[in-house]
Amino acid sequence: MAGPLEGIRVLELGFWVAGPAVGGILGDWGAEVVKVEPPRGDPFRGLYVKSAGLDVPINPPFELDNRGKRSVALDLGTPEGREIAGKLLERSDVFVTNLQREALERFGLDYETLAPRFPRLVYAQVTGYGERGPDRDRPAYDIGAFWSRAGVVAALTPEGSEPPYQRGGFGDHITAISAAAGVVTALFARERTGRGQKVSTSLLRAGIYVMGFDTNTALRLGTVPGPMRRTDLPNPLVTAYRAGDGRWFWLLGLEGDRHWPDLVRAVERPEWLEDPRFSTMTARREHARELIALLDDVFAKKTLAEWGEAFDRAGMWWAPVRSTAEVVRDPQAWASGAFVEVPLGDGSRAPMVSGPVDFSETPWQPRGPVPELGQHTEEVLLELGFDWEKIAELKDRGVIP
Repeated sequence: MAGPLEGIRVLELGFWVAGPAVGGILGDWGAEVVKVEPPRGDPFRGLYVKSAGLDVPINPPFELDNRGKRSVALDLGTPEGREIAGKLLERSDVFVTNLQREALERFGLDYETLAPRFPRLVYAQVTGYGERGPDRDRPAYDIGAFWSRAGVVAALTPEGSEPPYQRGGFGDHITAISAAAGVVTALFARERTGRGQKVSTSLLRAGIYVMGFDTNTALRLGTVPGPMRRTDLPNPLVTAYRAGDGRWFWLLGLEGDRHWPDLVRAVERPEWLEDPRFSTMTARREHARELIALLDDVFAKKTLAEWGEAFDRAGMWWAPVRSTAEVVRDPQAWASGAFVEVPLGDGSRAPMVSGPVDFSETPWQPRGPVPELGQHTEEVLLELGFDWEKIAELKDRGVIP
């Protein structure tokens, strides 16, 4: 069995990242995903290579969210194209989209139109700002709705600093895993009720949930902690430090009084246990900058590898700050299942990023390589009952490329 969703059919009409990422997750979990694209293709197919200025034949970000799917190129602006979409929906369990409302309504693919026709269909829609409100139709990417408007970037920007730039797909992937969870929950409900339903989420909602500690504090108390530099944190045992070789790491002593003796042993400063400035969490909070400065001096005397050994001996919790180049060489990342071998079109295999969830009894595996644009159009049309004469006619009329 290739994942717990084997036998589930998904029709995806999505561009860029958030929508296709939902289909990608469901596909990794075993679902059969048909990706409907316009004749010119999902615009994300070529953007990464062009924007990065790279002369390479692959698009790794696109591969991550689109492997294992079947691609059908279809002009939904034609009556025949919309008819084919309807036939695809007849055999689908799930419809995933992140197209804007106006486009869905124009194609007759909005939930209100489809629900009466396909009562068992689980309709999953990802939007930028939600389905209601004055900005529901505002165009959005995750850098706008998730990163900027949901408060994420403001929380990470110390006063006087420029906002840091978001890495591509950051909010899209968080939103997608939320939508995928909603889809499988709706499928479970369908097993009991026999009816599908609409599953909706937005980049804005996901971002506000990610910022839930701050946002809920604002709702309940009317105050929010502002952005903080590492030297401003009230618990010096939970902040970043730099070792003597220039490598950064985080101490993870959230339970300050529990971990304080461990840190003291690691840095070999037993006198600090009796120092009234540092003997309690309250005292350390009042003297946080002073203690951080002292620790900065101590940590500058050894390499990160040496400090790691000292922390482990003393039972002090910590973590290295790793670059992506280091992450892909991290043996723990590989052992955790963070990477997976994906079949390519030429029969070889290549490592790619894995999905974030595993299943003990129904393990998943990538269904196949990333499809070329329209690679499976004729194959899928034959499955729908079209003959070669009709397929040739559709080509002549520009319904399919």
